[in-house]
Amino acid sequence: MSKSKETPRQYQEGLFTAISIGFFLLLVGTLFVINPNLFSSIIDFFKDFKLVQVFPNTSNIMFPAPEYPQLHQTVYQAARQFSIAIGVFQVVILALRFVIPSSWGKRSETVGNFVYWIGANFLIQSFLIGNTQWFVFWSTIIILAGVSIIVRAVIMAAARI
Repeated sequence: MSKSKETPRQYQEGLFTAISIGFFLLLVGTLFVINPNLFSSIIDFFKDFKLVQVFPNTSNIMFPAPEYPQLHQTVYQAARQFSIAIGVFQVVILALRFVIPSSWGKRSETVGNFVYWIGANFLIQSFLIGNTQWFVFWSTIIILAGVSIIVRAVIMAAARI
């Protein structure tokens, strides 16, 4: 009897997975179409990676980063477009999770994903496109990941009340 209850939920989550994978592939293809030089820009971006000093006042703290991060605006712009699209997609998935009832765990995961991707959009604009602060960007992305996890936890806690 418990198996028959699990099958619809597995099917439903499989449906969300299929929609998500399809959207991801559609998005990646679209990004390459609307940014015609994106492939060569990505190759140039990775070729530019060197060990660079984290901050000018620190000694012997070196991490891999583009030697000239300000030269890769095409890659940053594509990353920003990606994060906006995924953020909007998370809203659609959240709406579907209410129409096709999902667990509160999955709903909170979707909200956390939304917070992360919309936050990433803001950080890409602020620290990569705006004034290109490579290591500040990555520090704030780590903070954003923590905020996203906290948002998930708060929604899960509220759902239990």
